[in-house]
Amino acid sequence: MIDRPTALPARAHFSSGPCAKRPGWAASDLATESLGRSHRSKLGKARLKLAIDLTREILDVPSTHRIGIVPASDTGAYEMAMWSLLGARPVTMMAWESFGEGWVTDAVKQLKLDADVVTAPYGELPDLTRIDQSRDICFTWNGTTSGVRVPNGDWIRDDREGLNLVDATSAVFAQPIPWDKVDVLTYSWQKVLGGEGGHGVLILGPRAVERLESYVPAWPLPKIFRLTAKGKLIEGIFSGETINTPSMLAVEDYIDALTWAQHLGGMSELTARADGNATALNAWVDRTPWIENLAKEPATRSNTSVCLTLPGTSEEQVKAMVSLLEKEGAAYDIGAYRDAPPGLRIWCGATVDTTDIIALTHWLEWAHAQATA
Repeated sequence: MIDRPTALPARAHFSSGPCAKRPGWAASDLATESLGRSHRSKLGKARLKLAIDLTREILDVPSTHRIGIVPASDTGAYEMAMWSLLGARPVTMMAWESFGEGWVTDAVKQLKLDADVVTAPYGELPDLTRIDQSRDICFTWNGTTSGVRVPNGDWIRDDREGLNLVDATSAVFAQPIPWDKVDVLTYSWQKVLGGEGGHGVLILGPRAVERLESYVPAWPLPKIFRLTAKGKLIEGIFSGETINTPSMLAVEDYIDALTWAQHLGGMSELTARADGNATALNAWVDRTPWIENLAKEPATRSNTSVCLTLPGTSEEQVKAMVSLLEKEGAAYDIGAYRDAPPGLRIWCGATVDTTDIIALTHWLEWAHAQATA
């Protein structure tokens, strides 16, 4: 029997969303001047604009791309893009995990598009080189529920005719984004930066703006999806004039996380932290016989949402491990996503410390021994 570890992770927050707050986070550090003020006041708009400007700086978003804060998390941002942009030309929907499958459902059953659906099993990617880029393409950059990511943007042609709509919610702030390959990108800040839920970010490249100003969808658009007025982009959305009332507390928390990332050193350091966490966890997986990476190919393994399977362990035993680890205060919320194969999902994004990942591995060994005894 394996002895119970004595050292707990300093922060047992390994959930894949909402994710761990930044190291040293405290609510008392948040600016509060905007709270109780209108988001349309001079102060409110300035704070929203600061969030946008810091986003551009940290993510190295070029000046050609517009950044807007929108309602309803990454889901709202991606739905807004789909409902506003799709239908102008044929579309290919790609899915290799549950969120991608959700976008397929929306395109086919809600928008009733005659979409070409390309899928791959959990843990794998389809052959990206065979994707027809005369069509619009919708895909997730990093599969939050499968642990599989697109390794790079090399497969995306510079002379593509269609638009790329990218759900990058668990990729941004941890994986480099080739902005010249991206027409639309969405994410929610409760993922890699550990912000509070409820808001999404929509980033539009010039080709997406051109589509918005030249195409009117065949279906009615709800108010919170409308990005144009009188055939022109509503520019205010991309300078801090949100479509509906945002939580200024959540905005201040996002600014706090962005400021931490800025002081840390920006994208290179954020990526290095996520890579270091995933490397430490994967090294343990490689030397542990009862656990495996769900992602088959090392080049496509996520450095944020690391998904693991336990081939010789029953689903009930895995659930017992998860429950035991939470009871001990060693790991919170690490069960696999409900639609994914049974297993564990451990967040390795930039707000997690590698020392906590290493401490967690000892607890995983102990919990597995307990659950399978």
